[in-house]
Amino acid sequence: MAGLHSLKSDQVIKAFEKAGWINEGRRGKHVKLTKKGNHNILSVPVHKGKTIKIGLLKNQIKKSSLTEEEFLALI
Repeated sequence: MAGLHSLKSDQVIKAFEKAGWINEGRRGKHVKLTKKGNHNILSVPVHKGKTIKIGLLKNQIKKSSLTEEEFLALI
């Protein structure tokens, strides 16, 4: 999907928050997101000016139980 290639961390975090994930704060250069009913913890790297790598983003989307299409609709 072309839309996943150029997303920055703030866009990714906001999309997961729209999907019901709660921002548990930042530890170092990563933001932790949790959701009631889902045992996974999403960790989104925050590196100024850099985009999220496609493999990491796809893995986080899979852990969140969303499809890529559902995630892109939240952007």
